[in-house]
Amino acid sequence: MDDQQRLETYVEVWKQAVDDLVALLEDLPEEDWSRPTDLPGWDVRAVASHTAHLESRLAGAPEETADVGEPPHVTGLMGLYTEIGVVNRRDRSGAEIVAEIRTAADARYAALRADPPTDPLGRPPVIFGGVPWTWETLLRNRPLDVWMHEQDVRRAVGRPGGLDSAAARHTADYLAEGLGYVLVKKVGAAPETVVVLEIEGHEPVAWTVTRTGRGEPLPVVRHGADATLRMDRESFICLAGGRRAAPVEIEGDAELGQRVVDALATMP
Repeated sequence: MDDQQRLETYVEVWKQAVDDLVALLEDLPEEDWSRPTDLPGWDVRAVASHTAHLESRLAGAPEETADVGEPPHVTGLMGLYTEIGVVNRRDRSGAEIVAEIRTAADARYAALRADPPTDPLGRPPVIFGGVPWTWETLLRNRPLDVWMHEQDVRRAVGRPGGLDSAAARHTADYLAEGLGYVLVKKVGAAPETVVVLEIEGHEPVAWTVTRTGRGEPLPVVRHGADATLRMDRESFICLAGGRRAAPVEIEGDAELGQRVVDALATMP
């Protein structure tokens, strides 16, 4: 698959993730919109509003401003930025928020199909919050963000599903790449430590810590890893997405394995 085909695949996975989220939101009764999610301070309406904000901005809407105050759940500049979309849509109906997501995503999808990006290292002409992302990072991130929020809503309203979509597989594979960072920066594992991650429905991945203290993927999963973590896809995304605790089977060094599990969250 060449660069353009890879970027086009991200676009298709993102659009399906948006369509799945919209279909879920359209089917919710009004009382579900105020149910709390796993994200501190955010209910279903906030999650949908955040998605509407980013999709509208990417579709060409001007940057929004709002006095967000100092919410206790917000940390960092990006947290303050994402709160703008939530504050500005507090008085909008669920139907209005859903319509905004659909309209913005449809417009952006049409534009990306009409003039597809070809250079993964190129800079998108419009991006949110001034983040210095390339086309590769932006287009790869959007299916993850949208699908994670679909799952936030599903857990909040008690409607499980959507765990075997293309966006689900994309998200789990993407987050699994963070294992090296977790081992080195968060766990402080010793050089030559090897940890294997087995997610149901995915090929196992293994990461080691080099003698120079860098995380490095192993081309072949080695036998005799220091620790092997086994879990289903939902458990992994809950842990790696910093949402909630989830069951994990640990083989090998239990203490090391638990430290990795406790540090798996790589999303802000």
